Amino acid sequence: MSDWNAKVIDEFRSNEGKVASFARQPLLLLTHHGAKTGSARTNPLAYFRDGDDYVIVASKGGAPTNPDWYHNLLAHPDATIEVGTDELAVTARPADEQERERLWALITSANPAFAEYETKTERRIPVVILTPVV
Repeated sequence: MSDWNAKVIDEFRSNEGKVASFARQPLLLLTHHGAKTGSARTNPLAYFRDGDDYVIVASKGGAPTNPDWYHNLLAHPDATIEVGTDELAVTARPADEQERERLWALITSANPAFAEYETKTERRIPVVILTPVV
């Protein structure tokens, strides 16, 4: 997976945030810090907008566990995102139940693959809100 991520990150940065295999789904790069190590890590992730906020989904393709980046954000919510050629400092927080319901409808209508991921797992897929730091 890390080789795949590295290729996507390189393509993203070389093409002003565009990745050919994700032509219909906008991507951002999330740089966060390991919960235990504190080491910086970068993940390419699909995102959605909700006003000024960026919304990401801890789907892990419907795997039985949450992705590592989700646990890292819970431990260290201050992160950085790259969107196109812009870099923004953000603070991450899991959506509460009401927010998640509203955002999940927006997410699954924009990209039905996320609804499919939900059918593959017994866990409730977390939705994370990234709020830019002003």
